[in-house]
Amino acid sequence: MSNPTSFWKSGHKPSLFSAFMYFDISFMIWVLIGPLSVVIMGDYEMTAVQKANLVALPVLGGSILRLVFGFLTDYIGPKRTGQLGMLLTMVPLIWGWKFVSSLGDLHIVALMLGVAGASFAAALPLASRWYPPQYQGLAMGIAGAGNSGTVFSTLFANRIAQHYGSWEVVFGLALIPIAIAFIVFTIFAKDSPNQPAPKKLSHYAKVLKQRDTWLFCIMYSVTFGGFVGLSNYLTIFFNTQYGLSAVKAADFTTLCVIAGSFFRPIGGYLSDKIGGIKVLMILYTGAAVMLASISSMPPLYLVIGMLFIGMMCLGAGNGSVFQLVPQRFGDDIGLVTGIVGAAGGIGGYALPLILGNLYQSTGSYTPGFLILCGIAILSVVMLAIAQLDWKKTWIGDGGKARSM
Repeated sequence: MSNPTSFWKSGHKPSLFSAFMYFDISFMIWVLIGPLSVVIMGDYEMTAVQKANLVALPVLGGSILRLVFGFLTDYIGPKRTGQLGMLLTMVPLIWGWKFVSSLGDLHIVALMLGVAGASFAAALPLASRWYPPQYQGLAMGIAGAGNSGTVFSTLFANRIAQHYGSWEVVFGLALIPIAIAFIVFTIFAKDSPNQPAPKKLSHYAKVLKQRDTWLFCIMYSVTFGGFVGLSNYLTIFFNTQYGLSAVKAADFTTLCVIAGSFFRPIGGYLSDKIGGIKVLMILYTGAAVMLASISSMPPLYLVIGMLFIGMMCLGAGNGSVFQLVPQRFGDDIGLVTGIVGAAGGIGGYALPLILGNLYQSTGSYTPGFLILCGIAILSVVMLAIAQLDWKKTWIGDGGKARSM
């Protein structure tokens, strides 16, 4: 039976920490516009759909660039890809700090912030390749817990903007942590000696022809897409539905984000122990129940509790999905991480648009949350059917790694 001591001895701790830090700071920057959107509205008047589109653009950019980063991770290694990603992340930060003069400029900055979201495709393989199959859930969960960077954005971005009387300065100050992360990453991160040979473009086509690739894409678009989509949109939701100020709305978003962020490693750990499929079935169901309950628009204190549990389910679900992916696609983990991560980003792009468009057309958030609930229910059904075939081919009981 695995234990924490043997886990720490089985891999490379400096690389695991570096992967976490790179992902954490990048994630903080990726979702920066989410909480700031309520402040930005003071300078640029926007409809419900325009607000949703603004906070969704970084997620779209991240989805596209994750495919590129997934390819680069296999071709030049996760360390070099991560270094490149951090340097490129500085470009939209400088632009947002000094050169935004219209909503169009802001849209370009938002889309370019996607390079920070693409960090996923380098950070996770950097960690994963150091660890054996029985520890993939925990290793990927720890590295992936870098989505906790969202907490820094929701907790501090609007406070800093309020203190300086400028939302632009937040972009400038964000250059400091990304520079520090770059230095730490450069010193401590190390590519695993178990690097697979670089994949040709034809290999992408081969992977994309496999049904399981698409199933994991759907699964992750629900868990990660749900998490990052809500992380970006909840400040707008609390401000619009409950009339909260920019800072208070972001504070309540922080509570919900904490649940999703810090339960990701727990989802990975539990999946290692009892199987990713068993855990995911429970988590999808829990998310569906919470989303259905939120659709009734109960009092604020109840909504916060429901969102906390719902985000906890989605965050832990991220860890569970990536306990399964390395089992199925061990040698192709960099390539598949990019593809699946891109799908997760597309889910996160779609969620604000669903809520924003339906709110503008109906005047209520109820239809949007009911649709999200339905998607979670369909995910349970899909997973129940898929695992019947998986049991015969590559997974152990409930989704646990098969003994070598």
